Amino acid sequence: MSPPNLYLPLIDLSSTDRASVAQSIRQACMDHGFFYVINHGIDDFVVNSLFRESKKFFDLPLSEKMKLERSKDHRGYTAPYSETLDTSSKFKGDLKESFYVGPINDSLNQWLSKESLPAWRVTMESYYEKILNVGFRLISLIAIALNLDENFFTKIGALDSPMGFLRLLHYPGEIPESDKGKYGASAHSDYGMITLLVTDGMPGLQICREKDRSPQLWEDVDHVERALIVNIGDIMERWTNCTFRSTLHRVVAVGQERYSAAFFLDPNYECVVECLETCCSVTSPPRFPPIKSGDYLEERLRLTYSQ
Repeated sequence: MSPPNLYLPLIDLSSTDRASVAQSIRQACMDHGFFYVINHGIDDFVVNSLFRESKKFFDLPLSEKMKLERSKDHRGYTAPYSETLDTSSKFKGDLKESFYVGPINDSLNQWLSKESLPAWRVTMESYYEKILNVGFRLISLIAIALNLDENFFTKIGALDSPMGFLRLLHYPGEIPESDKGKYGASAHSDYGMITLLVTDGMPGLQICREKDRSPQLWEDVDHVERALIVNIGDIMERWTNCTFRSTLHRVVAVGQERYSAAFFLDPNYECVVECLETCCSVTSPPRFPPIKSGDYLEERLRLTYSQ
């Protein structure tokens, strides 16, 4: 029996009624932790170029890709089976392969040579700048949704040189019998503030809104043409005292290749994440102790890659 299809809220970034949009975001983050964003300003040419260059890279021989293997600073290539996002899974090694690009103005990124893929770097930088801008616009609306000043997250330093990571993802088509039961990406929640995802339209993404329910109910997320899929991460869930939910999600193997690109917008590493005043009260005290953003993210990444 196939999982039910989920109809997520549509958030229109072209709307001039910011209060109404913020209220819609608030409801979406409380009910689902996921929503679509339309009219975000990233045109088809930029997205198509991103996927074209992504496919060119993943089509390279494994030996060539491994020359750019992920560094300790989380830039570069991760091969299939190199991480298990669901640390409780009996299966070790997710099927996907990926490539991380960190903040484009630092020196830690691993870039392909112009000889191998001439348009690679400029394409990644162009998309990075545009998706970062969309992320900033959404964080401003999220602040309003939390009954805060629209510039709140800027004022506390969260967006002062934020840790934004673009992750190109490739999921295999047909898989061998030995990989049956494994996931493209096993069940997990994202670690940071928000994630902005663009896909090639192939199915496979599923979410579980009630992670403590037994058995868990997984729902398919439909593709909406020209829409981004946005979800709340663990750090935002901590900030909001679980008012906004960081929802479990996974990618199942569907027998066809799948390409996507996730942009993880995380706070400045020195930013202290503690319960927002608008999200706690005498009857709802803070659930989590304050923690530095970088400390939290590094611990989550350590657990992911130590499996």
